[in-house]
Amino acid sequence: MDKLDAIFSPKSVAVVGASTTPGKVGHDIFANILKGNFKGILYPVNPGAKSVLSVRAYETIKHIPDPVDLAIIILPPKLALKTIEEAVEKGVKGIVIVSAGFREVGKEGREIEDKIIDMCREAGVRVIGPNCLGVINPLAGVSLNASFSNRMPKPGNISFISQSGALCTAVLDFAADRDFGFSKFISIGNKADVDELDLLRYFHQDTDTEVIIIYLEELRRGPEFIKEVKQITSGDRPTPILVIKSGRTSAGAMAAASHTGSLAGSEAVYDSIFEQAGIIRVDSINDLFDFASTFAYKNESMLGKFRRKVPDGNRVAIVTNAGGPGIVATDMTISSGLTLAEFKEETIEALASHLPAAANLHNPVDVIGDASHDRYENALAAVIRDEGVDGALVILTPQSMTNALGTAEAVVKIARRTHKPIMCCFMGIIDVSAGVKHLQENGIPVFRFPENAARAFGTLYKYSQWLNRQFLAPFDFHHDVDTAKQIIADCIKQGKTQIGELDGLNILKCYGFNTLPTELSTTRDEAAETAKKIGFPVVMKIVSPQILHKSDAGGVKIGLQNPDDVRTGFDSIVQGAKQYSADAEIQGVLIQKMASPGREVILGSNRYPIFGPLIMFGFGGIFVEVFKDVSFRLAPIGRNEVRRMMKKIKGYKLLKAFRGKPESDIETIEKLLVCLSDMVINHPEIKELDINPLLVHDKGRGATAADCRMILEAVE
Repeated sequence: MDKLDAIFSPKSVAVVGASTTPGKVGHDIFANILKGNFKGILYPVNPGAKSVLSVRAYETIKHIPDPVDLAIIILPPKLALKTIEEAVEKGVKGIVIVSAGFREVGKEGREIEDKIIDMCREAGVRVIGPNCLGVINPLAGVSLNASFSNRMPKPGNISFISQSGALCTAVLDFAADRDFGFSKFISIGNKADVDELDLLRYFHQDTDTEVIIIYLEELRRGPEFIKEVKQITSGDRPTPILVIKSGRTSAGAMAAASHTGSLAGSEAVYDSIFEQAGIIRVDSINDLFDFASTFAYKNESMLGKFRRKVPDGNRVAIVTNAGGPGIVATDMTISSGLTLAEFKEETIEALASHLPAAANLHNPVDVIGDASHDRYENALAAVIRDEGVDGALVILTPQSMTNALGTAEAVVKIARRTHKPIMCCFMGIIDVSAGVKHLQENGIPVFRFPENAARAFGTLYKYSQWLNRQFLAPFDFHHDVDTAKQIIADCIKQGKTQIGELDGLNILKCYGFNTLPTELSTTRDEAAETAKKIGFPVVMKIVSPQILHKSDAGGVKIGLQNPDDVRTGFDSIVQGAKQYSADAEIQGVLIQKMASPGREVILGSNRYPIFGPLIMFGFGGIFVEVFKDVSFRLAPIGRNEVRRMMKKIKGYKLLKAFRGKPESDIETIEKLLVCLSDMVINHPEIKELDINPLLVHDKGRGATAADCRMILEAVE
């Protein structure tokens, strides 16, 4: 038995702080449990009352003569601490602390909260809250509304987790309007003990839960969260997880010296976590419900088995009785990552044999406004059989000759014969209500507007891509960790926390990066001699702790072909650096062998508290600032995650062969990203890092790290 069973399916509940005054939280929670027809035994605890709502009250939880599974605590922090001590002594199995005034208000509240959690963990008691709405289980065998929301939702197969109690009440009201049901519903508040990961594990094992939706404000676990949730979303019994995360636009990028740091705002971290774990992020409450409904439906097959249908590809057929909605659906289909399926000749022939001459036989199929249910049935049957169709969207607008119920029955009949998903858009409310009800009862997703249906289909396809993703054999590397560790330790000992190529490239060499011959010169003549030794052409770069972005200071010269050019370049670079920053300490000029041509990409890392290092990939050089075409992943990452990360950027196609240009060495980039991940995991002192540009040569010819900068920080 899972310890959270005592919270979601208790046999007995004590409400400590139950009040006789309507409008008080203690009264309303107790009343809600009563009104909800809780199937277990309910005990009010109030030392100043003989009864609450005609139910005998007890002075303390210790005075209850029978065992108690769940205690709902509605008391100020100091009283809550004493009561929970008594509850633990009594053997209570689960606790929900609804009241506020704990860590969210300051030091004293935090100390009390910590004492409570320490005590409960030692006793093996799980705690929800403090500062939460409560818990709801509307399923018939439990029927528990232990919350201060007076609305008990209808039973369903979707579980909801929220950090915000206030949002929960709004969601419950919204769900009632849409006739939307839940399996479990919980507000976790301060999540002092039970957090999102605990609940995701529990709901994944819950046979009454088919989909999990989350309202999230912040996570307190990073790599562990990704690792475990990835198994939930793609294991033997994959459970879709949808999340709406607050703060997408309000959180800016962190102030940072590196390109990676300036581009990697906190939302990049969350997007990375969601993508790596297989969680689908949505932008609105409306989409949250639309997509949850889509994933929750399980269509019955002809064998009587229920299964969630996901498309094998993104080719969609649209069948409609109105041109306008068909055009809207087509536009939204394309913008949702889908394509209009191209029908085979036999499909077009089948459509022609059943539809009137005025009908459009190509996608989207227009069956004309006077279409009866049999015309819909024949058209849908023809397109869903086509091997080039991965799913269908049926649009119906109510007209005088429209039979919404008959069309819905036809859709259900065809859906049972195919493994391909079929979604419907029955536009309107009253005139199509019978058809909508029949579709919902038979597990067919149905929407009011075509754009909602298209977005939902696109999300289902995204989920299908996650389930069917490729797995490549991992790379096997042997890094020179000890040498890199020594270089980093020496730099920190010398107070060098911002390091450039000389030390940085040596660290990169330890992790398999190909670098260029590079030496520091402090005079113009030394620079000329160094260039002759290295071999022309060369690149020259300013070295100054105060000048991290060298190009901004005119501190880079490329393609110098002879000693005189190098001397002139040295003078120009030094003079430009002084004009750029009069206080800059100029340590010299780097002379570097000029690399062979290649496409410029950037690799980077930025370390976050709790989550660890965030890896960045994108097009480099000056383009990283102009286009900001980058993607992120939390380390550690392997070959499979790296490939998905690279394909996410818009410019990925530029690495492939195009317009006579050969393909770049993509596999080398994949290897170096994994090496970078290993490096920042092995060396927590690396706070920020840019390799910009990494010059990627033609396929089979590798890549060269032309420039890098690192910011180090001592780790205790």
